[in-house]
Amino acid sequence: MTRSRRLLLQSRAAAVHPTDRSCRRERGDVPGWVLITLMTAALVTALWAVAEDQLVAMFRSALASVGG
Repeated sequence: MTRSRRLLLQSRAAAVHPTDRSCRRERGDVPGWVLITLMTAALVTALWAVAEDQLVAMFRSALASVGG
């Protein structure tokens, strides 16, 4: 087996099964996702409070156009 072929196989194996423990312990940025979720909920709540009448009318109009 040539050296380049062996390196290619090793890199593919490393990509599928990482041997570095820090890679396996990585669980993502949980506080960041929590912050994004809370900010999204706050944004939806603020928009709903400001434009409730228009949103309800738009929703009813959409349902009426689909329902015939």
